[in-house]
Amino acid sequence: MTAPQLPEPLPVLWPLRPLGSAAVWTAAKDGRTVVTIRHAPLAQVTPEMLAWWYHHVPGTMRYAGETWPRYLVWHPLDHISYQASSPVVHPGTSLHITEAPGRDTSKLIDVQVTVETIDTQAAIISKRLFGTSIIRLENEFTAYNGGTRYVTRLTIGDNTPLGGLVLNRMAHRRAFPPAKLAAWIRHHIEEIGNLENFLPDLFRYRSDHEP
Repeated sequence: MTAPQLPEPLPVLWPLRPLGSAAVWTAAKDGRTVVTIRHAPLAQVTPEMLAWWYHHVPGTMRYAGETWPRYLVWHPLDHISYQASSPVVHPGTSLHITEAPGRDTSKLIDVQVTVETIDTQAAIISKRLFGTSIIRLENEFTAYNGGTRYVTRLTIGDNTPLGGLVLNRMAHRRAFPPAKLAAWIRHHIEEIGNLENFLPDLFRYRSDHEP
């Protein structure tokens, strides 16, 4: 299988948030690793906007004088592709996501996941095998001072018997070994922080067929 090609970087119109802008802590329990990221508040981004965004990541938008896939604008350096099984993303939609944190293809993330939840409180995706959750990414948001408090929780592994026997080791060694996990944390802080730079205008001027 041919490895996904990293596209040329888009212009970076706004500074990306630094790692230190968020509080990050990691816990290990029952063979699982749980990474929690409390992002700095997103100014002028409401939970309603975030719910709309996660429904409508597929599509294009104007950026730096050209039209680009929204997923590439979300992180103009690291993102590669975002393929959804439906034009509007909803619970049950399958997503194929590829990205290279830090533009380092040795840390390539190429994963197929299923959407569990999208609403004004959370966006949740997961990768499951034989009823066991290998990866689960929970994004939770609450209104705060005209913007949003945003907390991410990434769970690697599961506490099922099959997880303990085989799948947890595979998740930790192949999906998120330590170096890739560290790179993803920085990447995720950057992409979530970037939403406040373009999402309010994108939501305000969204087309009539994207309610």
